[in-house]
Amino acid sequence: MKHHTRVRVRYSETDQMGVVYHANYLVWMEIGRVELVRAIGINYKELEQEEGLFLAVAETHVRYIFPARYDQEVEVETSLVEVASRTLDFAYQLRAVDTGHLVARGSTRHVWLNRQMRVTRLPQRYLDQLRLHSTKAPEPSSV
Repeated sequence: MKHHTRVRVRYSETDQMGVVYHANYLVWMEIGRVELVRAIGINYKELEQEEGLFLAVAETHVRYIFPARYDQEVEVETSLVEVASRTLDFAYQLRAVDTGHLVARGSTRHVWLNRQMRVTRLPQRYLDQLRLHSTKAPEPSSV
């Protein structure tokens, strides 16, 4: 499953050179990630409030390819790459809508934390739901 979300570059997201400041790509990746998980039928807020589960960023990678500029629309394509009981991996492709240029690509790895901020396992019902939408089949050791 690939989910597409569009964002418009705001003036405050650009730097002195008139291009999007690098940290904003991580914010857009988060928007894409939240919308993908919502489209799957899981709500972060419910996971936090009802289950006491938090999805923490453990690792990020971004490759900046072409500058995005003020007022451009950027499409964030988000994929759920791998689902394990304690981790989720996402991949992102960000494109300028007007030109089709790939402006960045990236990935993030996340770990599930409980209310005590300790790594925990995702309940099986959510795990099964997420795995239906991942691009990589789980390995036996990740269960």
